[in-house]
Amino acid sequence: MFFDTLGKIRAIRNIRVPMSLTELLATFANNLLPVMLIGAAGFLLGRALHIDSRTLGRVIFYLFSPVLVFDLLLHNDLPLGEMARTIGFCLAVFATMSTLTLIVGKIARLDRLTMTAVLLTAAFANTGNYGLPLVAFAFGEDALAHATLYFVTTSILFNTVGVLIASLGHLDFKQAALGMLKVPTVYAVILAASLNQFHVTMPAPLERAIGLAADGAIPLMLILLGVELARVEWSHSLRALGLGAGLRLIVGPLVGFLLAIPFGLTGAAHQGNLVETATPAAVTNAVLATEYKLDTSLVTAIIFIGTILSPLTLTPLLVYLGR
Repeated sequence: MFFDTLGKIRAIRNIRVPMSLTELLATFANNLLPVMLIGAAGFLLGRALHIDSRTLGRVIFYLFSPVLVFDLLLHNDLPLGEMARTIGFCLAVFATMSTLTLIVGKIARLDRLTMTAVLLTAAFANTGNYGLPLVAFAFGEDALAHATLYFVTTSILFNTVGVLIASLGHLDFKQAALGMLKVPTVYAVILAASLNQFHVTMPAPLERAIGLAADGAIPLMLILLGVELARVEWSHSLRALGLGAGLRLIVGPLVGFLLAIPFGLTGAAHQGNLVETATPAAVTNAVLATEYKLDTSLVTAIIFIGTILSPLTLTPLLVYLGR
């Protein structure tokens, strides 16, 4: 009788307690709110000062982003197997999301330009400006190392496959390959991985300079996010808008959860990667939409709505992953 009662007590302890409103609000306040406040500051600055987002974006792209990636990977202790697993997971999520979006788009009978816009926003999440700060606040450096790899892989995909998608087959493959070679984060990954593998010690002044720049990368990314959102144009295609935002915020993390099982993601790898799959559409999608004359208003509207609604899906996800 005693052992039966003891067994029941242990079983009760193992039951997951539903998320309380207090827990959700605390998670939102401690992790998402700081990110959104800095983004809101960028939004207000963008409206008041008409900041040139392209110049700010290039400074981040060519300096602060690769320095952040370099600093994180240089000091991380991820084995090559773990790195390969995260990269493979990212590729699998991208392929699955692209396939599902094409299927849904066919069912919804979207026209060619609308389909391309929805495909871009569903396949390419805001793993940098939004995902990295969020992972850093919520789960720390171990999870951030995995999230950084996810971000770098996404960046390479965006600058190759993303450009091909946006051009709808009119781009020269040689140009796409050259475009990938112009992504500075690629070289930051290679250099950091090499130095890390051979245990090379950086000179103190250089290491401090890199650390200082890396610390400034995430706030600048959030400012850029706000500045870009201040320039949103609204779309009249509500069906496509709903599909784009829903695929990114709901289907994205569900795909991530399912694929995490065969890839065996646990602990920090599970936390960092899953958060990245659940972030809203990347702001850089608007750049491609403008460059290749897609439905820019639809793309920017999906980005804006997804970013505004993302706390509703990300907050319970953070609570779950933090348990």
